[in-house]
Amino acid sequence: MILQNKTILVMGLRNKWSISWGVAKKAYENGANVIYTYNNEDDEKMKKLTEEIPGIKGYKCDVSSDESIENCLKQIKKDYDKVDGILHSIAHANTEDLRNDFILTSREGYAHSMDISSYSLLAICKFATQLDLLSENGSVIALSYYGAEKSIKGYNVMGAAKAALEASVRYLAVDLGKRNIRINAISAGPIKTLSAKGIKDFGSILDVVEEKAPLHRNVNIDDIGNVSAFLFSDMSSAITGEVIHVDSGFSTVGV
Repeated sequence: MILQNKTILVMGLRNKWSISWGVAKKAYENGANVIYTYNNEDDEKMKKLTEEIPGIKGYKCDVSSDESIENCLKQIKKDYDKVDGILHSIAHANTEDLRNDFILTSREGYAHSMDISSYSLLAICKFATQLDLLSENGSVIALSYYGAEKSIKGYNVMGAAKAALEASVRYLAVDLGKRNIRINAISAGPIKTLSAKGIKDFGSILDVVEEKAPLHRNVNIDDIGNVSAFLFSDMSSAITGEVIHVDSGFSTVGV
């Protein structure tokens, strides 16, 4: 098991369909001790969701607040001293900014999406390093999507936010590298999550990937979980600052 004796923090767990849940399960299956953060979800609902992972513990964290992030990570530091990996699985955009044309995105909506979906990664890394929370040889993973590179109908402001997220990964790689900590992004293929329901005509995107991708199938949360386990492990010790596509090869196809 490639994550034996490691503690992995999954930030942004929501439900059993979420990519973060796939990552949490695969981390546990590979020997890790898993902890997680959540925001507005009901405490009992989260306990029920995670009951199949023995010893898992949850912490509330509102990433729109520096104080909440710092207090959350301070508590984790107190409880565990060190974590070996952090997954950033946090993104949000206002519904109207996904459903309307991109040119109609409001200033407030643009700022909100950037704050929650991109800046939160920087804030988490900042406080984690200030608190000396991440172990040497630690690994941070952020979740992205192909809409950061190409315009995808209905992805709109989230595409801009994910592009900022991917750029942040490259710049953070320099700063975290001084501490021998790695950071990478996974550009996941489209997956049927609750968040994806906010994207107009999402089903047609799935159909196109299945038709055009070299593997002729869509990916699932287990696929992303497997790659995350690798990136959290010592097997990826020389990989940092990268955006790794896990999309059945769709991003490699030109026509």
